Amino acid sequence: MQPVNDFRDSELALALVEKIKRRAQGPARLMEFCGSHTAAILKFGLRQLLPPGVEMLSGPGCPVCVTDQADIDRAIELARVPGLVLCTFGDMLKVPGTYSSLQQARAEGCDVRMVYSTLDAVEIAVANPEKPVVFLGVGFETTAPTIAASIAQASSRKIKNYSVFSLAKLCPPVMKALLDGGEIKIEGIICPGHVSAIIGSKPYEFIPRDYNIGCVVAGFEPVDILMAVDRLLAQIESRAPAVEIAYGRTVSPEGNLIAQQLLYEIFEPQPARWRGVGEVGGSGYKIREKYREFDAERLFVINPGPAKEPAGCRCGDVLRGLIRPTGCPLFGRACTPERPVGPCMVSGEGACASYYLFGEGDGR
Repeated sequence: MQPVNDFRDSELALALVEKIKRRAQGPARLMEFCGSHTAAILKFGLRQLLPPGVEMLSGPGCPVCVTDQADIDRAIELARVPGLVLCTFGDMLKVPGTYSSLQQARAEGCDVRMVYSTLDAVEIAVANPEKPVVFLGVGFETTAPTIAASIAQASSRKIKNYSVFSLAKLCPPVMKALLDGGEIKIEGIICPGHVSAIIGSKPYEFIPRDYNIGCVVAGFEPVDILMAVDRLLAQIESRAPAVEIAYGRTVSPEGNLIAQQLLYEIFEPQPARWRGVGEVGGSGYKIREKYREFDAERLFVINPGPAKEPAGCRCGDVLRGLIRPTGCPLFGRACTPERPVGPCMVSGEGACASYYLFGEGDGR
């Protein structure tokens, strides 16, 4: 395995840029699905190094960002259940709901706790047997196994006051939904590295087969991403779209079979709502009937009322790749990381937060 510094080698990166420039014969629109890729592309100035015809579009690969407004409202309503402890990862605290946020709910006296691991939430349940403890399960296939592991552990330890509000999602179904929607025209997709470490590359095989679009799984260093761009351009040049892995130190075609088995044991697919996309069949993780005692959605009545998107916020269009964050009238003015209006400005994987932090360079 190569050291990670090899994938930050400036000479190798610049050599790849020159190779890409020679290969790029015409316009090519590529979508990096993952928000961590967007952050890396902007942080390392890769868009400015690429030839003008190679356009990089951000996709919906930020689990905080794509959590539907109604589900944010439901989480806030759940936090207000008397005596309940709601555990969540830090990014979710600041995401604005229709009328409030988890951070505001905590300021009002709700017991909302930030954790670094799902197992932290399990231990909070053990330490507070008289209180219901709920973990807000937001994430993609990367974090879903850890959510499943917390349920498995609570079950084996017979912890009766722990449950999960499952909002975790699967990526391939929403990729299909975006392509079926026909709003964007792309010639290649940089597939998410962390997600693919779990599910492998095989679940993307429908993309070249059904849509004639190439896919390359990439890591998050400059050389990783440039390798993916080069391979996608090679596929476009040869008119031979395929699924390739440019992140072999972490991803295999089969993925992590142990993690997949755990996911299958605890969850089954269900429809899920994605911000900006709508309901996508088979894209959510539902807790199986066998583990229903750990399903917060079955244990608590959660009815916050109708949800409403923030006025003027175009997070949904950003997530579908229709506009860049700078195309939103609120960007950098009414909406900043300190005072976010929409979720894409909250998370470190959010495109708006990345554009704000690292700048837009020449505007491409």
